[in-house]
Amino acid sequence: MPSLREIKGRINSVSSTLQVTRTMEMISTARIRKALDRAQKAAPYKDAITLMLANVASAGYGSEHPLLRVHPKEQHVVFLLIASDRGMAGGFNIVPQREVMHAIEDLESRGVGADVITCGRKPTEFFRYRGKQPLLSFEGISSEPTMDEADRIASYIMDGYKSGQIDRVMIYYSHAKNRVDQQQVVEQLLPITNEQLMMPNRPRTAEALSMIEHKQDTVFEFDPSAVEVLGYLLPAYVRTVIYHALLDSAAAEHGARRRAMKSASDNAQDIITSLSRTYNRERQGSITTELNEIVAGASALEDNN
Repeated sequence: MPSLREIKGRINSVSSTLQVTRTMEMISTARIRKALDRAQKAAPYKDAITLMLANVASAGYGSEHPLLRVHPKEQHVVFLLIASDRGMAGGFNIVPQREVMHAIEDLESRGVGADVITCGRKPTEFFRYRGKQPLLSFEGISSEPTMDEADRIASYIMDGYKSGQIDRVMIYYSHAKNRVDQQQVVEQLLPITNEQLMMPNRPRTAEALSMIEHKQDTVFEFDPSAVEVLGYLLPAYVRTVIYHALLDSAAAEHGARRRAMKSASDNAQDIITSLSRTYNRERQGSITTELNEIVAGASALEDNN
């Protein structure tokens, strides 16, 4: 059985950890509102530009555009993984990292080349440690993403897709449903599919997707030409989707860390409570033992007298 000093030291150690987890929980709680607001404010722009793009593409003008054309043979797939710079957020980082790694291994086992672009220090370290050097990596801005990051990613993948060096681009990130819940999202970024265009704010479950009513869009006249408009809209669409995913992931990160730190704080408090009971029980037993020794000693003195 540990001594009273050891138990007291353990209580002090867990109490220090509790202070850290509570502080991190409060920080994430304060930041998640701002992050959610940024993601929600960006969503209408994403929906609007997707609807504009759908109106042009549905008229048949986008059939020959390089970003809408499906390559006949898939030889190289790129995964865009958006995660976090820091840990202590439960499975926020490790779950999508493992999913992307399994997808890459599956493709490579079939003779298809696969690479990854990482946003966040944690996924960058994850793949470098496993010998998979990211094509691009961004660190230090997972909580406060910028449009510059989205522009660089979009330019790289669009140039690669147009040149034929990239045949498909998948994006993995966490969607912040609210301040508490997060949901893993896996979407095809390139080539852009008709489903993405016709349902810009589409539900994320198969059941909800089946309830969507498909309606014929109104026919529009374009000035300048629809082909020229499409040339501006498609790159803007790709950049907007990436930027919104970065913002959404930042909000999800704060929510995941808040939940993880709350769970850690609750567990630490339970440990402190249990250790305090053990400490009090052992202390009481020690006092009782000392009293018994004093009484026995007093009785022995009386007998000698």
